Amino acid sequence: MQRCIQLAKMAIGYVQPNPMVGAVLVYNDTIIGEGYHRQYGGPHAEVNCLNSVAEEHRQLISKSTLYVSLEPCSHYGKTPPCSLLILQHQIPKVVIGMQDPFAAVNGKGIELLKNAGVEVFTGVLDKACSKLNKRFITFYTKKRPYIILKWAQTANGFIAAHSGERTFITNALTNRLVHQWRSEEAAILIGENTALNDDPELNNRYWPGAAQPLRMVIDAHCTLPDTLKIFSDDNSTIVWNSTTNATKGRVEYIQWKDNLSVIPAILQACYEKNMQSILVEGGAVVLQQFIDAGLWDETRIITNTIMCLKNGLPAPRLTGATLKDAANIQNDFIQYFIPAEHE
Repeated sequence: MQRCIQLAKMAIGYVQPNPMVGAVLVYNDTIIGEGYHRQYGGPHAEVNCLNSVAEEHRQLISKSTLYVSLEPCSHYGKTPPCSLLILQHQIPKVVIGMQDPFAAVNGKGIELLKNAGVEVFTGVLDKACSKLNKRFITFYTKKRPYIILKWAQTANGFIAAHSGERTFITNALTNRLVHQWRSEEAAILIGENTALNDDPELNNRYWPGAAQPLRMVIDAHCTLPDTLKIFSDDNSTIVWNSTTNATKGRVEYIQWKDNLSVIPAILQACYEKNMQSILVEGGAVVLQQFIDAGLWDETRIITNTIMCLKNGLPAPRLTGATLKDAANIQNDFIQYFIPAEHE
């Protein structure tokens, strides 16, 4: 099961809104096949695993045990049900990490296998398997995207200078890590002040080969100029606003619903659009809105331990949080928090 999880992680950022899944086929304590779900719309982990079995070992499939990190699907989507594939290959035993929370599966795959006489074991390393697909699980259990807050601050707690000029706080290695983070999420969200003052590209150009996240900006009255970088390349951008619904090239303007405040309205729309995760990168006002509403699942704070500003824009105030991990990258100190109630 640990190998299943290791394989599944290789697809982070590539399979959403599907879950990451790994599968391993074992005969007499020897792995004869393994695979993972590589790309959204492509073959599932079980298919890739069985296809990887060498020709001289294929007669062993019906005598082997299949390990899979998530319950095999039992419905027709972009691919046929994996549960039926298991039955077609007459695999006698299946070990499952966790049950799938998606309503179209959610126990049905397990039931189908058991009713066909397959020996099924569930809940093996279930916490690790749940952590692997925290975005997928949050989306289907909380009916909203998985939300990661991120900001960089100086040693004395400022995220920018008062001058409005862009303040570079993180070092080059940490900046590359941030681009890796971007590649792992469905979307990035910023406010209009961050877009105007920093003019960021909001891509993961320092993490090549990975999928680009959808860029999103809150611009209540659609006043941001078209010359900004988020509007001037081939990547897509959503502008959340209070005035209009329109599309201009790769830029979509979406008006939030009047009966909801800004953040809940955006999250509801993202849920309806099947976006499973958002990396919120600023600015301070937007980040604080998420914190005050209790709408976040992780917070990542990067502190430059040697940089100070005489004055500037104070960092958000994180409350109700538990520190789960920390790391140093040269002069940058990175802290990883989760909500206190999740401890």
